[in-house]
Amino acid sequence: MKPHQQADLAITGMSCASCAGRVERTLAAVPGVSQPTVNLATARAHFGLDRPEALADAVAALEKAGYPAQPQETRLEVGGMSCASCSGRVEKALAAVPGVQQAAVNLATGTATVSHSAAVDPQALARIVTEKGYPAQVRHDAVPHLHDHGGDAATLRRSFLIALVLTLPVFLAEMGGHAVPALHHWLYASIGQRPLWLLEFALTSAVLIWPGRVFFRVGIPALIRRAPEMNSLVALGAGAAWLYSTVATFAPGLLPDAARHVYYEAAAVIVTLILLGRWLEARAKGQASQAIRRLIELAPSTARVSRDGKVIELPVAQLRDGDIVQLAPGERVGVDGILTEGHGSIDESMLTGEPLPAAKAPGDAVTGGTVNGSAALTYRVTATGSATVLSRIIAMVEQAQAAKLPVQALVDRITAVFVPVVIGLAVLTFAIWLPLAGLAEALVAAISVLIIACPCAMGLAVPVSIMVGTGRGAELGVLFRRGDALQRLAETQVVGFDKTGTLTQGRPALVHIATRGIARDDALRLAASAEARSEHPLAAAIVAAAGDAVLAPAEHVTATAGRGLSATVQGRALQIGNAAALTEAGIAPDPALLAQAEGWSGEGATPVHLAVDGQHVAALALADPIRPEAKAAIDELHRLGVKTVMISGDVQATADAVGRSLGIDRVIAGVLPKGKLDAIRQMGAGTVFVGDGINDAPALAAAETGIAMGTGTDVAIEAAEVVLVAGDPSGVARALRLSRAVMRNIRQNLFWAFAYNAALIPVAMGFLAAFGGPRLSPMLGAAAMALSSVFVVTNALRLKSFR
Repeated sequence: MKPHQQADLAITGMSCASCAGRVERTLAAVPGVSQPTVNLATARAHFGLDRPEALADAVAALEKAGYPAQPQETRLEVGGMSCASCSGRVEKALAAVPGVQQAAVNLATGTATVSHSAAVDPQALARIVTEKGYPAQVRHDAVPHLHDHGGDAATLRRSFLIALVLTLPVFLAEMGGHAVPALHHWLYASIGQRPLWLLEFALTSAVLIWPGRVFFRVGIPALIRRAPEMNSLVALGAGAAWLYSTVATFAPGLLPDAARHVYYEAAAVIVTLILLGRWLEARAKGQASQAIRRLIELAPSTARVSRDGKVIELPVAQLRDGDIVQLAPGERVGVDGILTEGHGSIDESMLTGEPLPAAKAPGDAVTGGTVNGSAALTYRVTATGSATVLSRIIAMVEQAQAAKLPVQALVDRITAVFVPVVIGLAVLTFAIWLPLAGLAEALVAAISVLIIACPCAMGLAVPVSIMVGTGRGAELGVLFRRGDALQRLAETQVVGFDKTGTLTQGRPALVHIATRGIARDDALRLAASAEARSEHPLAAAIVAAAGDAVLAPAEHVTATAGRGLSATVQGRALQIGNAAALTEAGIAPDPALLAQAEGWSGEGATPVHLAVDGQHVAALALADPIRPEAKAAIDELHRLGVKTVMISGDVQATADAVGRSLGIDRVIAGVLPKGKLDAIRQMGAGTVFVGDGINDAPALAAAETGIAMGTGTDVAIEAAEVVLVAGDPSGVARALRLSRAVMRNIRQNLFWAFAYNAALIPVAMGFLAAFGGPRLSPMLGAAAMALSSVFVVTNALRLKSFR
């Protein structure tokens, strides 16, 4: 029998043919799976499905067997979402699709991120969301397409202004009389009540049919599907006021004499004020996404390239690896590359957060989007498209902005039932007030309840803060690869650091030199001349320390493992190495130089001795220098109330010396990568680990939050949740401060969103009126509801000024 459908899964954990065989047998044993074939080279399994639900069983069986299927990720651009209920409904629809493992919808960015098996068609996901009333499309481009909040704002502004022009006469006609009674009498005397009501009917109907149609076009179908949301509340409230007024205008006999009033102004003003709120909200959202938009706009559109002996201007998208690009003074770098000609400085502040331009010379890397200084430079292209640093940064920021924080779970549970509960409360309010105050008053109270409720503020409280906070982080050189790292980082109690390359510069350098009977420069020049023939890292440090000195050719170079080397330079016999090398060569070490070297050893440096023609003439100390900013970084963490730990594979004495100079609280030395992993696990809850090397990847993954230096390896960066672009350890404190500011902002937003509804819904229901207090009119409810969302977004925008 032919399978119902075909499935294709990427499998992880396979390392040999036996693994592939086990995967194949595991799949074959799953009911409903037929003809499984596994390709070890591509790490993929292909099989038939006799029933759709067998796919989930196959994924579970593979997980149990130790070969979990690699999920795919699809990003959808979703339109029409206006409140938390909308995003919750989209998320629920996506999560219900067989093969979807996780779905996260972000109201602020208008996107959905879906993790699913390879058998799920991304286009099918988009169709399912569209069928729910929210137009969706799959995003394929490598560089994210930002939702055009500016376009939304322009459309909403136009709708608001049209509604305002139509609403003002209605509002003045009905409400102006309360402020100026003579106006009311004049209107009735000159126009008459019925013609005036007919005019109000025409204008209000125009408001609802033209600028206000969006509420009915989206809200009514949602009601019919028994999935009401924010637009449904507005449609019910404004529609009920209009319908009641229409009956009073054209069929007054259906209403008691005391209930023959019109509420056209309520219907029109509700729509107008909510359109105003959505316009202001869209403008604020546009400001919230400015950080990532500025990152996208950093890349220039064209570059001057050397092709076939000529320099031509090409679109940056057409650049290829290996192209030679000419960079004019003040021009932006098109893509990533290596400098081949020229010396100058490049402003990298937008990517790293560092204010001072970075000096560049041939061989140095340049990054797309950075700004050249005053020198003409030439560079060779090494990365284009999605492989560039800028594109990867944009992808990281967007991924973090689309994430959900754990605190969002509470919001999701509440908003899932919020709108149906509000509708129920409106019905209850109507039922209570109908016998107490009559039909008209009961209707006004019920409409007020519908309009005052605002799930929009709840839905925006968390994601808009994440959007602004992660965008600001990108401007400061702190990249959150996962949004939930924001919440965990704010709860940090202990920060563990790798030593080499994180707190130190990661390469040895000459830190001290002492001489006896020879000039310092001569000692360095002779030592560097001999070491220039060596590939040892310490040799490179000595050569670098010699600077621009002219080195002499070395002859008879002989290296001895664990000791050093001997050579002849300009007819002089040199011996370079440790103290044992001098002794074995029959050279008596100078006691003063030997004592000096031992002192340096206690500080964590490696001593190297130089003998010339059998005389011990110099001692050199080589060490991995501590980063200049490391001490300030540790001090700042202590001011934040965070404990610090240094974990290193270096010997205890060297690690202790570095720890003492930096003020580290605890030093763990002599550990292998597995030892780092164990040390991280023992540090307990609220642990952050900062590293840069391949050997740091397990520890970065094991820590509650891993922070990788942007100057480190790709493996370390992939294992971390946060990346410091500039490779500066002071960025750790910056990341902690930012995360705490974001979480504080989120708590403020959530308090407002929940307190607003908790306080005003009872007022709208008339609880205060029952005790002689004021009642809340639908118009005031609409104004308060519109402003609640604006408040939340505006409060989040304060994070843009984080320092």
